[in-house]
Amino acid sequence: MLQEKVQEIKEKALENHIPIIMDDTLEEIEKILKPNPPKTILEIGTAVGYSAICFSKFLQDGGHIDTIEREEERIKEAKQNFIDVGVENKIYIYEGDAVEILPTLNKTYDMVFIDAAKGKYPFFLSQALRMLNQNGIIFADNILYKGYVMSDYNKHKQRTAVRNLREYIKEVTENPELETEILEIGDGLAVSKKK
Repeated sequence: MLQEKVQEIKEKALENHIPIIMDDTLEEIEKILKPNPPKTILEIGTAVGYSAICFSKFLQDGGHIDTIEREEERIKEAKQNFIDVGVENKIYIYEGDAVEILPTLNKTYDMVFIDAAKGKYPFFLSQALRMLNQNGIIFADNILYKGYVMSDYNKHKQRTAVRNLREYIKEVTENPELETEILEIGDGLAVSKKK
């Protein structure tokens, strides 16, 4: 993997204010995955492909990532980034809205990474659980959403997102099949392991 190229992708995304996974979040995910690398990963929200490229380093040999993105510009950029870094054979992009694509997938995954429309997290969770292997793990990024989720924030603009993120946290912490930790790193990371 061309580390300079990955660094370039990261810097360009930050310059263009494209939300990408934060370093401390990535380090935490790596720590969790290292002892037991996933064979299959589903990512909901590709953006420019930075996180998928990073995750490809954690895969077992012969492992594979499916990622979903709806914005055409981002899809184009992500595909080019995958080629530039040499991981295009490990990562497949489903092009379109995750809400429409997820119900059509009949695969199973060792890991699911959720980082797309905040208001849709509970729906993404239900789909992730349907496809998660035994001992699989779901990571939901930005779960604390600038601190709003744990405060009494109620401004209209973000209300739906905040309400649905709270709903997501409630579901993963109360689900008897999951063991969940909410980590205050990056913008909040929910880590849910299937028992």
